[in-house]
Amino acid sequence: MNQYYNQSENQRQTAEHDVILRGRKSLDITGVKQVESFDNEEFLLETVMGFLAIRGQNLQMKNLDVDKGVVSVKGKIFDLAYLEEHQGDKAKGFFSKLFK
Repeated sequence: MNQYYNQSENQRQTAEHDVILRGRKSLDITGVKQVESFDNEEFLLETVMGFLAIRGQNLQMKNLDVDKGVVSVKGKIFDLAYLEEHQGDKAKGFFSKLFK
């Protein structure tokens, strides 16, 4: 993730990435490139800052705006974790096997 913080002002990525968690019940995320997979217990999103795994219970996609890169999730949120880039391919493989 250091590559996202070591860039000069002129080279900084234009897309912003924000994660807003409200009371572990509602989550708004910007800077989403793609939704890799999701179900009621886990979401895997590709963001401008890497892969983001969201784990919880009764998770539902409340809003998805692909053009703006905005995703809203509701449910009981247990865990948010960024995966390192070399783990992203492993995560994709794992989730693709899990959700066949």
